[in-house]
Amino acid sequence: MTELPDWAHGLDLAPHPEGGWYRETWRSDLTVTQSALPPDYTGPRSAGTAILFLLMPGQQSAWHTVRSAELWLYHRGSPLLLEVGPERESAPTVLLGSDIGAGESPQIVVPPGHWQRATPRDDEPTLVSCVVVPGFDFADFALHAPTD
Repeated sequence: MTELPDWAHGLDLAPHPEGGWYRETWRSDLTVTQSALPPDYTGPRSAGTAILFLLMPGQQSAWHTVRSAELWLYHRGSPLLLEVGPERESAPTVLLGSDIGAGESPQIVVPPGHWQRATPRDDEPTLVSCVVVPGFDFADFALHAPTD
């Protein structure tokens, strides 16, 4: 299932390189200079960025890392299975969703440099936001080829 639901058409989403659909919704006007960042950053970064991210049932984001911390926020649809860890092979799964009593969490932080992969749990699209601090830059993004 790759056809976007009617409610998502107004979000102006585009295909994301890791899978799913996205649109950047915020990029801070504040810039963090390279001298204020850890040495593995290659240049200045926005203080923070945010995207909307949509995964359809049966879609899965590819394993990837982001150099900065990433905060996932649940909005609607299926709860999201989010695998997060320093190593892909041993990454535990956490559940992003609104049913706190069932062990779901409405927000989850992925530490800097941790591997992550997301999959909707049910047969419904999942809409989340991802906030990255310091701000996202594709120079800080590593994608694992989807062979597994």
